[in-house]
Amino acid sequence: MPIKLFRTGARHGAIDFIVAAIGCALAGNALAATVPLPYGCEMASKGKPAPAAAVVAQPVFPPVQVQVRTPVQPTVLPSAGRNYLLYELHLQNFSAEAVTVHGIEVLDADQPPSTPVAELKEAQVAASLRQVTIGDNPGNLQRLGVGQGAVAFLCLAFDAKVAVPARLRHRVLLDKAVADGPAIDTRTTPMLVLGRPLVGTNWTPGNSPSLHSHHRMGLWVVDGTAQISRRYAIDWKKFNSQRKPYAGDPRDVRAYYAYGQKVLAVADGEVVTARDGFPDNIPKTEAGFEAALPVTLDTIGGNQIIIDLGNGQFAAYYHLQPGSVGVKTGDRVRRGQLLARVGNSGDARWPHLHFQVTDKADVMASEGLPQIFDSYRIKSGNQEWEARTGEYPMGDVVVDFGADAQEN
Repeated sequence: MPIKLFRTGARHGAIDFIVAAIGCALAGNALAATVPLPYGCEMASKGKPAPAAAVVAQPVFPPVQVQVRTPVQPTVLPSAGRNYLLYELHLQNFSAEAVTVHGIEVLDADQPPSTPVAELKEAQVAASLRQVTIGDNPGNLQRLGVGQGAVAFLCLAFDAKVAVPARLRHRVLLDKAVADGPAIDTRTTPMLVLGRPLVGTNWTPGNSPSLHSHHRMGLWVVDGTAQISRRYAIDWKKFNSQRKPYAGDPRDVRAYYAYGQKVLAVADGEVVTARDGFPDNIPKTEAGFEAALPVTLDTIGGNQIIIDLGNGQFAAYYHLQPGSVGVKTGDRVRRGQLLARVGNSGDARWPHLHFQVTDKADVMASEGLPQIFDSYRIKSGNQEWEARTGEYPMGDVVVDFGADAQEN
């Protein structure tokens, strides 16, 4: 796999950055066939250049007054033999009358607009849109009143053999017009090749990106800015071979297989946040759930560690076990170092590790960034274990990070 890597830092624990295209063939096409697409993801193609005789549409004046904006441009993200692009289109109607969004076409910005890379029809658009301002017609999210906005949550999946365009454009199909968006890049964020955050097997990447995930859809206005800190966040949960998360009393945190498991530094860096002392919650059961402390922006992450990885990227660990945080603010940590243990503090229903990479050291006031892990094994359904390198695990799969190491 000819991916260009740049290595920085000292020899031990150095951080790798993927900055080149990842549109080449990847191992694991057979695996991709067994891993279903996350809900809301559309298979994409390369798109074909327009015929020489194609008629070029004439621009209209004044231009259609619907804004099409992508606040955070995507980066090609490899996972289980596919390449993904995850991003949002912020739509806002600045015209003097209501408009209805009927479709979205995704185009290769460096090719004539003949064959779209992907097309979202009425049903897909309806599923992907979330209203920003409610207005007078909350039942029809595709209809944007005067001044109204909505966000389209896009996920494009490319087969490993299909080259991902370097730039995309978007064409929003309205009632009697088309709103064109600007070109966006598809290799925006240098991706860190991270070490494992956990040890052992039977971990599942819960709430990884899909339209069913509150992480992916978690658009929050914090400090006056709408952001998605959890865009690529994973809730790492541990199950036994029968897919049960605990053995014994479901209200006892210690009954959960994830509880107390070791949490490791994914890279060298400096600890910029280390908090302990938040109590564990009693896990959620059919009887209900009540957090040990009221959930606020201060308590939502519970016991936590945030590591500055450099280059404007931060690795964050949340919901850690009380009394287990073994580092303090200002400490330098090494990749693979034991940091803490999995708990159930903060806004956690049952024991798991919430892990994310963001552009700021804040649980919500930040933008979520893509990341990949250097090596692990996965299996889907009844398939055999398969080794993966330089990918991001998501979907209905089971992950094996390997056995514990003595130094931890």
